[in-house]
Amino acid sequence: QVRLVQSGGGLGQPGGSLGLSCAGSGFSFRSYYMAWHRQAPGQEREFVANISGSGALRNYAESVKGRFFISRDNARNTVYLELTNLKPEDTAVYYCHTRPGYFDHWGQGTQVTVSS
Repeated sequence: QVRLVQSGGGLGQPGGSLGLSCAGSGFSFRSYYMAWHRQAPGQEREFVANISGSGALRNYAESVKGRFFISRDNARNTVYLELTNLKPEDTAVYYCHTRPGYFDHWGQGTQVTVSS
């Protein structure tokens, strides 16, 4: 049974930093891409970043490129998202995601609020 458990997030100030973590279990973690998506109020869920199983390949949405950094620790079955130079428009619920088969699997979601 695939399970993704998120932690981190919270309230950050413009220009500040926050971190998110997502621990995976129930699948061969190191074999699969992991991704972060986000959903702001009243908007559709959007892609933020992903990382290959080995960690060698990373992709970012243009809106976060150069500010957010995705990484993973396969020994801990955990993927991370470091959010820096935060902007108010980064306010959203952030979800980790993987697809080790036919179905999408999502974390429970973590609120990130950027406000002064």
